[in-house]
Amino acid sequence: MTQKQIALVGSTGSIGVQTLEIIAEYPELFRARLLSAGHNVELLIEQSIRFKPDIAIIADTSKYQALHDALSPLGIRTAAGSEALADAMEAESYDLAVIATVGYSGLEPTLRAIKSNRKIALANKETLVVAGELVTSLLKDSQSSIIPIDSEHSAIYQSLVGENRNDIKRLLITASGGPFRNKSREELLHVTVKDALNHPNWSMGAKITIDSATMLNKAFEIIEARWLFDVPHTKIKAVVHPQSIVHSMVEFVDGAVKAQLGVPDMRIPISYALGDATRLSTERRGLSISDYSRLEFFEPDTEKFPLLNLAYYALEQGGNVACVINAANEIAVSAFLHERIGFMDIQRIIESSLEKMPYISNPSYDDYVSTNDETRRYAESIITTH
Repeated sequence: MTQKQIALVGSTGSIGVQTLEIIAEYPELFRARLLSAGHNVELLIEQSIRFKPDIAIIADTSKYQALHDALSPLGIRTAAGSEALADAMEAESYDLAVIATVGYSGLEPTLRAIKSNRKIALANKETLVVAGELVTSLLKDSQSSIIPIDSEHSAIYQSLVGENRNDIKRLLITASGGPFRNKSREELLHVTVKDALNHPNWSMGAKITIDSATMLNKAFEIIEARWLFDVPHTKIKAVVHPQSIVHSMVEFVDGAVKAQLGVPDMRIPISYALGDATRLSTERRGLSISDYSRLEFFEPDTEKFPLLNLAYYALEQGGNVACVINAANEIAVSAFLHERIGFMDIQRIIESSLEKMPYISNPSYDDYVSTNDETRRYAESIITTH
């Protein structure tokens, strides 16, 4: 394998940091050509000094001077702002774009990478949640392709290798159940931010950890799977699997089920995506007998975690509904993390936003942008007045 040039969007987040660990582990195979971050300019500077990309981009324009002053003497080009990043996804030279940002911010860089016919390793589920129909339509007219990094979708992707897509009966997406699996709905009224961030199995960023606690992340993964694998939502189901060893399964029409198992370590799906479905040898710990001596599976409790059902509602309604859900959730989760609202208020804010925002049946890219902006303003307003 020749050395692959990587554009890493979201290098300072959990997936970004682990992606750089893989790049450091296999320097003969990968080089970080572009690094970008949202606000964490200090870590972006450290990463750039170590990995020496051609260009480093900070979304927060107020942090640009610090980035420029630190990296310009090293011959590393710098830029700032979301538009600069989007432009770089078309202008820069690279083989693979790793989209590792959290939330809506991943959409435009992904679209620009598709338009420039680049391969994409996608960890940003919101891109397909918000605009799955638009993304998939653009892919049909591009030489670009997407390989998923999400552990669940990577597991499905791996389980489908060599299979006929017409033989799929169901996609079974596993969920750990999050930190509140055994709590009652009444107990959820009083949980704290610290409680919600205490995930039993995975080490993830704050936003996705809260989404796991509400199980909205699993709703998003159902939506993402519908677009990634071109499977109707009626054939996609979430299954609670507390051990997080089986990362997802595919059931076929003959009754056979294929699954991908592994320790809960995101470096496994990241390395699979970077290698373009080539398995890279590693000395990291694999599964032991004790890991899979007991594997449990349960039906999800949608009365306690009603946000899970939003996946099916969004896919049945289509249009800009999922965009509204995502935007309202991003505002609500941020407010919860800053202790401005309670845990159960996240659901209230999303439902209120769905009632308030106008429905657009066949949205353009501009419609997604305006829906996202309007929903964020509305969600913030009901938090402020609550």
